[in-house]
Amino acid sequence: MEWLLAPIDPTRAHEVGFAISWHGRAMVLAWGGLAPLAVLAARFFKVLPGQDWPRELDSQAWWRAHWIGQSLVLGLTVFALALVLPQRSGAAGAHGWLGYAVLVCLAAQVLLGVLRGSKGGPTAPAPDGSPRGDHFDMTRWRLIFEHAHKSLGYLTLVLAAVAILYGMWAANAPRWMWIGLLLWWVLLLALSAILQRRGWAVDTYQAIWGDDPSLPGNRRKIGWGMRRPNESKEGDGNVRSDRGNGV
Repeated sequence: MEWLLAPIDPTRAHEVGFAISWHGRAMVLAWGGLAPLAVLAARFFKVLPGQDWPRELDSQAWWRAHWIGQSLVLGLTVFALALVLPQRSGAAGAHGWLGYAVLVCLAAQVLLGVLRGSKGGPTAPAPDGSPRGDHFDMTRWRLIFEHAHKSLGYLTLVLAAVAILYGMWAANAPRWMWIGLLLWWVLLLALSAILQRRGWAVDTYQAIWGDDPSLPGNRRKIGWGMRRPNESKEGDGNVRSDRGNGV
């Protein structure tokens, strides 16, 4: 227990004030915990176990988990930033610059989300009643949004993880914090690998609107390793048709 409670660098003291300690806690909770979970929800739970896909389409569970989780991340980030900004002076250092990079990425993600375009389709038709929409039609802007949002999201997670580690080193965090956080990340990575291998990374378009080949968005898959429930593992490295039935 004494070893676990000791700081990671025994030559330095672990002495942080109220603002720094709560800044760290809020950021670790936001970016070390909630943000990865929100990404996992969006990547792997568009078609739920037991969902009768394609007769049951457009499950909203992943969407709610994603935007609620990321909204909490945004709120915690603003709170954590407000704690330390009044105390900042001089050069930012590695942790500070990485933190600013994360903030820029976060702002870009929020802007992309606001400007992502209309959904369309039978569940969100245009005012004239037609199914036209940026997402349903996979317009050029929607394709840009899909690639930018996913790529920037993963980049932000990596930057945030490195920033957290730099911050913990600067604060000389106790060993138990390092061990606990790293074990949590290993668990998330292992879970991601298992779900990816089992074919849970379902193509968003098909999860929402089905596999009709005449639909405009079924001509391509967006994102690395995304699968379509109607394709076989043997044929294209994709998930079997029984994915939607919880297998």
